[in-house]
Amino acid sequence: QVQLVESGGGLVQAGGSLRLSCAASRIIFSIYAMGWYRQAPGKQRELVAVMASGSITNYADSVKGRFTISRDNAKNTVYLQMNSLKPEDTAVYYCHVRVLRQGNYTTDYWGQGTQVSVSS
Repeated sequence: QVQLVESGGGLVQAGGSLRLSCAASRIIFSIYAMGWYRQAPGKQRELVAVMASGSITNYADSVKGRFTISRDNAKNTVYLQMNSLKPEDTAVYYCHVRVLRQGNYTTDYWGQGTQVSVSS
């Protein structure tokens, strides 16, 4: 079993930066994709950033140029660097890992969520 533990959330002023971390409890050798989602009060959970096999990344239009997803394989950790934060970035952020399993099916793991609040 894989547990994902998030950290790095907090309260910042608009224009500030935060770096979210998501550490896996063990090494994962068959990651299909990893990413970050967020959910604001009264809104649906949305994809923020994804890193797929081959380190191909995709970002929501609202965060392009401001957020960067990265990983450290040695530490089994995925990061989300968030710069130029805006109040509309306020949400609970969840990390996600999709693992390729035997039989060519996938298993999804989620972090517990970390609150990011951006004041104007």
